[in-house]
Amino acid sequence: MSRSPLPFDAHADPALLADLAARLRATRWPPAAAAPAWVHGTDLLWLQSLCSDWIARIDGTGPVDDWSDREHELVQIEDVSIHVVRGTSSKRRRDGIPLLLTHGWPSAFVEYLPALDMLTDPAAHGVTGPAFDVVLASLPGYGWSTRPDRAMTYAETARLWHVVMAELGYDRYGVGGGDFGSGVATMMAIQQPDRVIGLHLSTLELLPEVADHDSLSTEEREWRQADQAHWTIDGGYKAIQSTRPQSLAYALTDSPAGLAGWIGEKWHGWVEDPARLSASPLREVLLDVLTLYWTTGCIGPSMRDYADNRLHPPSLDGARIEVPTGIPLFADPGGIPPRHHVERLYNVAHWQDVPHGGHFAPAEAPRTFTGDICAFFAGLDI
Repeated sequence: MSRSPLPFDAHADPALLADLAARLRATRWPPAAAAPAWVHGTDLLWLQSLCSDWIARIDGTGPVDDWSDREHELVQIEDVSIHVVRGTSSKRRRDGIPLLLTHGWPSAFVEYLPALDMLTDPAAHGVTGPAFDVVLASLPGYGWSTRPDRAMTYAETARLWHVVMAELGYDRYGVGGGDFGSGVATMMAIQQPDRVIGLHLSTLELLPEVADHDSLSTEEREWRQADQAHWTIDGGYKAIQSTRPQSLAYALTDSPAGLAGWIGEKWHGWVEDPARLSASPLREVLLDVLTLYWTTGCIGPSMRDYADNRLHPPSLDGARIEVPTGIPLFADPGGIPPRHHVERLYNVAHWQDVPHGGHFAPAEAPRTFTGDICAFFAGLDI
């Protein structure tokens, strides 16, 4: 059962913010790591600076977030309440291409806000291409979206997202995302391809399953080796979150400095240029993510994505996505697989080098991200 979308006030609770600032001031800091910065995890001085800026933002006279003045709604679908942010095309009516975008972990809808106005009115921002009616959906368990006790996998979230778009009045639409959002968008194209105009992936979450390893090309083998080597070093967070997320949740729900250290390490490691996290506007996006996770208490539920998808992995054996797929080559910590490997699963209609941007491309390079989406959808026969 579903109900009509309801407007939603997304302002942060002042009492929660006051408590947050007090907890940050009372942080009990560990000694610095006996290794070069970032080798053993989040650098102490970097984290102390980030937390100081977080306090200053809470205590300042300006807004404590960049999301409150957006158009927020809650959509009740079965046993899940889904939070969405709407952005309509330039004439303030629904005449753009419908586009559903989904974030990943450790991120939130706020990652897309730097690109939202460009997507709804690209011409006003010097970007060539069509305008979009944008829906930013918060994954179940993130921010104000609830998470039921049952497993919420790529496939189950994709199923819900089709229902959400129907509730919002859309029959056909483009879908896109990064990280977990990329996996959800991929499953949407598999489940109901006739409803998906085009699939845009800023990162590649789901890749083809190749049973016959002898069929892999030299380039595919080299990429796999590099990818495995990367995750041997960077995969510790994934191991704990996919097996014992609840144990970690107690610490991160109680300590904002701990939360900032855990999330900040991933942002620092996955953006194209970590130095940009030390200055606005990218630092403000990271602070928005931290404030959202803290004030909604969503770090624990969000980490369940890893456990749910480990226990209920998607089956892509024999799958082939015929929906036209656009893939901008934003920098990725694990490297980018060869195009012919990706084409084992996806109908790649757009494979584009981009000048800059990394794992959190909408926040890192909003103009580049918007331009790529516009170019991809402009080339489709819609």
